[in-house]
Amino acid sequence: MRRLLWLAGVAVVCASPLHGEPRPARRGLPPPEAVRDALDNHPAVLAAGHRVDVARAQAGALAKGSHEAVLAGSAMRRGVDRERDYAEFDATLTRAFRLPGKAALDRRTGEAGVAAAQNRMADARHQAALELAQLWLDWIGARALTESDQRNLANLTREAGATERRAQLRDAAALDVDQAMAAAARARGQLAESQAALAEAEAKLRATFPTIPLPATAPSPDEPGEPVEGFATLGRLVIERSHEVEAAQAEADRLGFTARRARADRIADPSVGVRAFSERGGMERGVGLVASMPLGGGYRRYLAEEAAAQSAAALSDLAAVRRTVEAIAAADVALARSRLDGWQSLRDAAVSARAVADRMRAGNRLGAIDLTDLLYAERQANDARREEIRARTEALRALIRLEIDSHVIWIDEDDHA
Repeated sequence: MRRLLWLAGVAVVCASPLHGEPRPARRGLPPPEAVRDALDNHPAVLAAGHRVDVARAQAGALAKGSHEAVLAGSAMRRGVDRERDYAEFDATLTRAFRLPGKAALDRRTGEAGVAAAQNRMADARHQAALELAQLWLDWIGARALTESDQRNLANLTREAGATERRAQLRDAAALDVDQAMAAAARARGQLAESQAALAEAEAKLRATFPTIPLPATAPSPDEPGEPVEGFATLGRLVIERSHEVEAAQAEADRLGFTARRARADRIADPSVGVRAFSERGGMERGVGLVASMPLGGGYRRYLAEEAAAQSAAALSDLAAVRRTVEAIAAADVALARSRLDGWQSLRDAAVSARAVADRMRAGNRLGAIDLTDLLYAERQANDARREEIRARTEALRALIRLEIDSHVIWIDEDDHA
């Protein structure tokens, strides 16, 4: 029975979206391979990668240690009264050695520094992904509004033309023609604004991510829906997979090791070496061991206190980062839920407004509805459609931000295996 229950549990885990088949990709987003290449080559990510190299070099230097062999010597000729001149020399080779435990602390300090730099690089990639999502949704949202305004202008232009022909046949008043023309002019101005916003969004996207291939026509914003993992799961993953928290933790570890190293360094490292000399032209010669050790004083104590205070500050920074990430997770979930609910309401309103406009148009053709009422209904339908597009884009923006922050899209999950 226990074995059957265990197998059932494994089956449930493997069937979950986080461990089974890859989650279905959202339509309307750039190809994953293009996103990966764009993020890897983002200047901020490349700079953070170089800082990882810096941290690795620093870690190597810490593991190796700063103590090096020191060779000191002198050569001279000494004159003695009523005697001859003598050639003399003196040579000393010394090297300091780290006391037990210090080398291990140096290695752990370097490793924590590398971990912090790697997490900062991952967070830079994360921020680049958020920037790409922002610019991409600005672009496809502007394209959807432009296409909507183009359809609206085409409808109102046809309506204005039909009204003008009816006026020529004395079936419509001149006021109706003016109203129809004014509505078409307003739609033309609205389209010009949408086209300007589209051009701006496309220019920003191309300049910021030049390697992302843009199709000739932007895809329409996909209809948003609740993530397959669920809001609660994604909110939890935002915290668990946060590179900001991991970087702050690694930095706190690094400064903690540094503080322990500073305390250990209050007992200075000794130097041991060999000394050889020759005096009075070689009549006196000697070889021996030499040793020295600095006597620590107040300076080393204050350095240890400084390192301890920095370590305590880093722990407080870690707590602050955790709170910030927890707040981001809660805000991401709340915003995604509210945006999704808001879009669903506006979608229903747009459908209803379109149905009203269609009935008003049919009534106008039969002569039962005035042109003024038809134009008002068309305007309401157009406004409702534009609001639905904006709400759909913002809902997608909130959902994709939640998915990026939880690392279920665009961010490699291998970092959290």
